[in-house]
Amino acid sequence: MFNSIALVGGTHGNETSGIQLIKNWQKHGIPEQFQALNISLHIANHAALNANVRFVEEDLNRQFTLNGLASSNSSKEALLARTINAQLGPKGASNTDFVIDIHNTTSEMGATLIILEADEFHVQLARYVKKHMPEANILVEDEKPFLEHGYLCTTGKRGVMIEVGGQPQGVLREDVYLLTQTMAEVILAFCLAYNQNTIEADSLPPCEAFRLGENISFPLDENGQRTAMIHHALQDADFEPLVPGMPMFRTFDGRDITWQGEHETYPHFINEAAYFKLDVAFATAEKITL
Repeated sequence: MFNSIALVGGTHGNETSGIQLIKNWQKHGIPEQFQALNISLHIANHAALNANVRFVEEDLNRQFTLNGLASSNSSKEALLARTINAQLGPKGASNTDFVIDIHNTTSEMGATLIILEADEFHVQLARYVKKHMPEANILVEDEKPFLEHGYLCTTGKRGVMIEVGGQPQGVLREDVYLLTQTMAEVILAFCLAYNQNTIEADSLPPCEAFRLGENISFPLDENGQRTAMIHHALQDADFEPLVPGMPMFRTFDGRDITWQGEHETYPHFINEAAYFKLDVAFATAEKITL
């Protein structure tokens, strides 16, 4: 039973779809069909929003580990994380049943639901979303236990992320905004059905999903400088198969670097702008069924 649901935008200040959705619902009200749910609306990082940047000092969406919340880190985002944790959490003994955190990516990932566990509840949620929004992607990041993640959504008893792209940082695109709104409303419709015990498991067929693998870095020289860029055949091909021998990078002297994995993989967050300084080119995934 969901007695409290927190819908969050602006965890990253330049990811505008969630910010705009929260502002619209704050101004005009939450859609009438969800009035039976106890939903609170939050803009997480006002300082980053006002500066139109991802974060001011540190990535807010990495501050919510138990150790991080208990540390003496005094960065703006670390301090903000403790305030948010007190408001929505506390993590591990939360007063909020479900936290839905809304993000944008510059990668062509479409509307992606990120779940951090593949238990019965999250499998039901994934199947429900996929049934009612067939164009959605389901990304499973269960490489570590729920409470070990540093994501804001882990302040709730349960938490998920909405990730929608491609959208440039600091820009609002209508198509991406509408995908964001649709996915948020489908998740809330699931919450409503879950509370009313009207979800019939047999009516939710197994769905395709992608399980996170590893981050792939750009090639670097001995001075730490990049020697290649994303190959045009891989660019914008999020969640499409990358088969051994297919090009993934083009070096600056015109050579192709191919995928040498033993099996095909499903890249996502391809050329994500926020990961530029980390030299992360994309993340891999395997296709699974939930």
